[in-house]
Amino acid sequence: MPDQSEQENVMHDIHDTGYKFLLSNKRTFMELITTFVSEEWVRDINEDDLLHINKSFISEQFARTEADIVYQMKRGGQDVIFYLLLELQSTVDFRMPIRLLGYMMAIWRDILENTPEKEIQRKDFRLPAIVPAVLYNGHDRWTVPMNFREVLAGYQDYGEHLLSFKYLLFDVNRYSDEELLSLANLMSSVFFLDKRMSSEQIIERTAKVIGVIAKASSEEFNGFASWHKNVIRNRLPEEQRGRLDRVFDEINPWEAEKMIYNLQLALDEMKEKAMKDGELKGELKGELKGKLQVARNMLLRNMSVDDVVEITGVERAKIEELKKQILQ
Repeated sequence: MPDQSEQENVMHDIHDTGYKFLLSNKRTFMELITTFVSEEWVRDINEDDLLHINKSFISEQFARTEADIVYQMKRGGQDVIFYLLLELQSTVDFRMPIRLLGYMMAIWRDILENTPEKEIQRKDFRLPAIVPAVLYNGHDRWTVPMNFREVLAGYQDYGEHLLSFKYLLFDVNRYSDEELLSLANLMSSVFFLDKRMSSEQIIERTAKVIGVIAKASSEEFNGFASWHKNVIRNRLPEEQRGRLDRVFDEINPWEAEKMIYNLQLALDEMKEKAMKDGELKGELKGELKGKLQVARNMLLRNMSVDDVVEITGVERAKIEELKKQILQ
């Protein structure tokens, strides 16, 4: 049986794969940048100018920690590389600025190794700019320095002589529910669903964003379906996982409208069942409380534990514990 660390690694792999598949769609990546980044250069991004670089720059040391997504973009005749690092752990990693520097150096090294020496020697040769970013969905507040310079000893003394860059941060749990719902797009819906919550809340939240998901393109919807199946289903009880699996597996990719209908139907059924289960648990809890009160009265009258168990039907361990409390 796998130990806890192996199980956590599997969960990271599944989660990272879900996000990587989702954001490999150019339109979805564009939505992430244009929705959650308030920078002047964002206005110049054109989906047609984006090129997804399907190559990993992650070192073996961090191979099980994150999924990397790299996009190259033309802007004003210049190449700009967006390096998106998906940091999906529940704990804050203070090595992040150093790791980002390593990934940026790996990208530049790859470019230099694949560029003719004659071109590199030209006076106007420039390495492409890299805008690093972190997508974090942990519960604790992200307290890692945002500027690389701050991880250097005595950085206050040397100012502009030190290497410095500031990464973008997409902190899923810092966006309010109201903000995410008001944005009403695919990425805001994903962030809305990626917060920590109970299985009952997952059902309710998925139902709230169904209308937004229904408006997505077939390709975007397939990305969301894959993300939901890889990420969200693992937080649900086994029975509910199977119900959602059937919805996502039994419908062809081009039948998104039918899938939306079936998903809504499944969510309604699961929500109704969860309510009934909650009511049943409440009834059982109330029934047990009543029996324990009867058992207490019987014990106060010096009736034997065996008789109390036989009459009330309450398990012996609870009656013995109740007797101990009375005798204290």
